[in-house]
Amino acid sequence: MSKAKNKEFSTMMKRLMWVALVFFGLALIISMVAKKEAAIVQQVNIDVTPLEGENYLINEEDVLLTIERSFGFPLETMPLGAVNMERLERVLKEEPFVLEANAFVNAENVVNISIVQRQPVLRIIDRNGSNYYLDENAFKMPLSKHFSARVLVATGNIPPYVLDYQGNIEDMLHNLFDLATTIRNDELLHPMIEQIYVNNKRELTLVPKIGRQKILFGRYISVEDKLKRLKIFYTEALPYEGWKKYHTIDLNFEGQIVAK
Repeated sequence: MSKAKNKEFSTMMKRLMWVALVFFGLALIISMVAKKEAAIVQQVNIDVTPLEGENYLINEEDVLLTIERSFGFPLETMPLGAVNMERLERVLKEEPFVLEANAFVNAENVVNISIVQRQPVLRIIDRNGSNYYLDENAFKMPLSKHFSARVLVATGNIPPYVLDYQGNIEDMLHNLFDLATTIRNDELLHPMIEQIYVNNKRELTLVPKIGRQKILFGRYISVEDKLKRLKIFYTEALPYEGWKKYHTIDLNFEGQIVAK
């Protein structure tokens, strides 16, 4: 055999060996994937990030029940190939208390789930008796059987919830959410105001945690100015006059506060 033919044969054999190695590698990978997918879920680890004060609106048992309801079986009885992580995350995000959900499988065939809870900022009791929370993103949440969030409560003549209420600046829910958010973000007012009452004229009354005063806020207009005047009254008048002297603090008069 000539040197040229020997070289050609050697090159062909090398190519065949490389092709064989590639096919062998693919077959090995496919086998490992199939074995992984056939393996049963060994355990489910759930980590729910608590709210302030180590409180939970949803717990591990609730998460497991949600998963079993959706998939039909506990995850520990299912092969990994039957557990779609994207579907699992989607199912958990549909829960009203869940803001974010992430899931992955580790090398030990353990499903790890992390949950971020929604943060309530306002509790609504409307004119029809419906009772629910609004979270930081204005999302409607039911009450939790595990924990009652200590947030502002709005009561009175509040209309029923509608999905697009945030798009209507005249909607009372929109106004209440904005006011609650403003109060929550204010270092002075947040610890002092506990309730907002809406009367039949769409006028607001704020109820403080300390004292028996009623703060007549009026219509939802000149909000920044009214709250500024209220804060001045709290910091400059009440410390000298005392909490028991006044029964009403009226913010309806432009540029002044009428206290009785």
